[in-house]
Amino acid sequence: MKIFPWQKKIEFFTVEEKQLIIAALREAEKRASGEVRVFVESRCRFVDAIDRAAEIFFQLKMDMTEKRNAVLVYLAMRDRQLAVFGDEGIHKAVGEEFWNNEVKKMSEHFTRENFADGICAIVKDIGIALHYHFPYDGETDKNELPDDIMFGK
Repeated sequence: MKIFPWQKKIEFFTVEEKQLIIAALREAEKRASGEVRVFVESRCRFVDAIDRAAEIFFQLKMDMTEKRNAVLVYLAMRDRQLAVFGDEGIHKAVGEEFWNNEVKKMSEHFTRENFADGICAIVKDIGIALHYHFPYDGETDKNELPDDIMFGK
């Protein structure tokens, strides 16, 4: 039961957009041993987006993957902030410039209000990097983290 019934839950994506993002996550992980997650919330106040992404990354225990190759795509929709946080394994493999370029690409999509497209594009690029540095091994790999979009406040 809602305390304030006139307040409605904010939906940032349509059902179809959510399905596209989840499909992009699954496709990115299909050919790599790495994990990619998307976390969306309304605001990111009083803290830098990358610091908030790191906070969420560690709260979700994404640093517990075997090869330390998990990646979090973070968005604060109302504050128009975004960040990508990669664990030490993938960060060492791709370097700072890769992350900066991906955030820049995603920002360009967001400037045009193409939020779902921007997320799908960055998830695809991360999947390619993960495949290159951490290819899928059918004998040892398992899906260590859920393939869904997480929503905060």
